[in-house]
Amino acid sequence: MFNPNTPVLVVDDMSTMRKIVSKILRDLGFTNITEAADGNLAWEAISSAQAPIGLIISDWNMPNCTGLDLLRRVRADKSMGRIPFILVTAEAEQHQVAEAVKSGVDQYVVKPFSKDALQAKLEMVHKKYAA
Repeated sequence: MFNPNTPVLVVDDMSTMRKIVSKILRDLGFTNITEAADGNLAWEAISSAQAPIGLIISDWNMPNCTGLDLLRRVRADKSMGRIPFILVTAEAEQHQVAEAVKSGVDQYVVKPFSKDALQAKLEMVHKKYAA
């Protein structure tokens, strides 16, 4: 699993959802969690972070800059392109999953999800980057 001190960025336009994801992360032992309300604010947080962000968990559907747009922006940046990225969404249509995979997402979580489901995705992503 990820080091508990890994800087994690949680991105969602709904504050309730940010709080739910952040609480699950804290319950899993994470201690360095930053939140952003959309992809543009997330990009600012990534760009200005004191320690490099080590994991992004982002909602897909947000105003201003979607999670998919944020993913593409992160993957296009040489210094940030390898940040582990999990997209969270209420949509589970196959073409959307394919689009996210094509854009470089590491995992995809469909709402509603449990702590165990998010933990399983985190473990899969960690194994991918630890290999």
